[in-house]
Amino acid sequence: METGSKEVAKAALSLAMTASREDEKSLKEELRNREIRSAAIDYGGEAIPAMKIIVERAIVAAKRELVIKECHLEEGAIAGAARDAMSQILQKAIGLNIGGKVGIARKGDHVSVAVFFSIGLIHLDEVAVGLSHRAIG
Repeated sequence: METGSKEVAKAALSLAMTASREDEKSLKEELRNREIRSAAIDYGGEAIPAMKIIVERAIVAAKRELVIKECHLEEGAIAGAARDAMSQILQKAIGLNIGGKVGIARKGDHVSVAVFFSIGLIHLDEVAVGLSHRAIG
């Protein structure tokens, strides 16, 4: 069985790729059984303002779902990972809209944030994935 950063990264990415709230809820339960805490958020809108909004929403969701404690160190880890994951897709998205989901997963000291978005205008979409990991000691 995989442990550590790879397991948590796969969990975050799988959560970000869920197609419905029901799928998300089911996966979160499965992850909980594997002692992985998780959260997810949806986002749709302009790409440039998304950076700030997604970082803020990721922190709020992670605290709400008890993925992290309300402390500077853990909030900073989520903020940094969310910002890093978003920066991996932002170059493709400048001037366009994005829509999709952010997945957050944590087990022990390992936390990952994954973003899975379609990028585009009308029906001419590109798909992009960003993934980042942090260790919280």
